[in-house]
Formats: sequence, C-alpha cells, structure tokens
Amino acid sequence: MTGAATGRGADLRDVLVSGLGPLRRRLSPELAGIGPTRHLALTYDDGPDPVSTPHFLRLLERTGLRATFFVLGEHAAPQRRLLREMVAAGHELGVHGWDHRCVLRTRRDRLVDEVRRTAVVVEDLTGAPVRWYRPPYGVLSPAALVAARAAGLRPVLWSAWGRDWERHATPSRIVSSLSARSGRAARCCCTTPTAPRLRVRGDAPWRRASSCSPGGPRPGPTWDLWPTTGSTGER
Repeated sequence: MTGAATGRGADLRDVLVSGLGPLRRRLSPELAGIGPTRHLALTYDDGPDPVSTPHFLRLLERTGLRATFFVLGEHAAPQRRLLREMVAAGHELGVHGWDHRCVLRTRRDRLVDEVRRTAVVVEDLTGAPVRWYRPPYGVLSPAALVAARAAGLRPVLWSAWGRDWERHATPSRIVSSLSARSGRAARCCCTTPTAPRLRVRGDAPWRRASSCSPGGPRPGPTWDLWPTTGSTGER
C-alpha cells in the first residue's frame, strides 16, 4: 500500500470515528488527544470572551497550570490584548474555526479560507505558532481535514469533556464526568470557558487536575502530549 493510500485510509477512519468517543479513543488515539507522554491536556473552546476568559486565566494562574484555548476567529480578531495576555501567561492557542457553525454546513472552499484566516489572525496578533485544529462540536469531515492541512494544523478532539454547558451542570458533576475517563483514557479534557454561570462552574476542571496523583498524568497544554510535534503544512 502506498503512503498516499495509507493516508487516505487514516483520514477515512478519523472521519468515521470522530463522533464516537470509545471508538475514537481506541482506533484514533492521537485524534482523541492521547499521546505517548503521561500528560493531561486541559483544553477550552469557544473563546476568547472578554468577560469569562480573564476569570479562567486567574484560576489557572492561582493553581499554576497552563492550558490550550481553541479560539474562534470572530472572537479573537478584536481581542488582541487578551490573546497576548493568554500567550504571555504560558497558554497555548489553537483554532476552533472562524465561527461556531458546524463544518457540515460550510462549503469546503469557505472552510479552508476560514480555518487558515483564523490561524493567521492568531499568529499575527500574538507572534505565537498555532499547531492544532478542533472543529466545532467535534465534528470532523473530509472538508475539515482538507482545511486543517491547508492551514498546516493537526486535528485533535478530546478524550474526556466536562459537559459544563448543560443546563444542570454543577462543579461536582463536571468533575465526575472528567474523572470517569481517568488514567490513559483521559489525556485531553475539554470544557467551555464561555458557559453560563461560569463563576459557579469554573473551578471544576482545576479540581480535577489538582486531584491527579504524583505518579499520574501531568496537567498542561496540548503541546506537551507531543513535545516534538510541528505543524503539518505551510501557510
């Protein structure tokens, strides 16, 4: 089998399992954010938000943790100062898309342009490299894979999520949801820093990270899962 054929087969596998957590973790562990290192990646989607994101930054500073924020281009473009504060604090920025529209509702050429444009905006505003792409809702399509490659980004979803956007979410339920995937299966935890009632829910991910035993996964940004990983293409 040629390298190109192998690559197409891996792409098809990633698309098919992207929406099925157990299969994704088993068949496409890297897509699920399961890397070779003992590391727990803290990731947050949908920002930056000028009201809620600073609250998260203060919590991270207080606990001495770093994280990866998957940002939307339309939110990032007017938030130059906030983005720079995030990077200066040691956090990583990834691309979540230009807006939160599901990729299945976006033409391929438009999706390619939006993902690339978001990466360029983030890098131009911060001077920091962007490595990762996580599509809204975790929906990965062939067009989304093409867009990621065109922007030189690597797709990564999650292996556990806090479901903190749900109406009845509480700190204890968020912690329980993340803890259910403890150990190797929970290497990339996803929450939403723009969720309603953030100040009630916001401490939960750090409580989960702080509960890691000394010999357990180390919490931090996604790049620590694959310390030597570079981008997969050129802009």
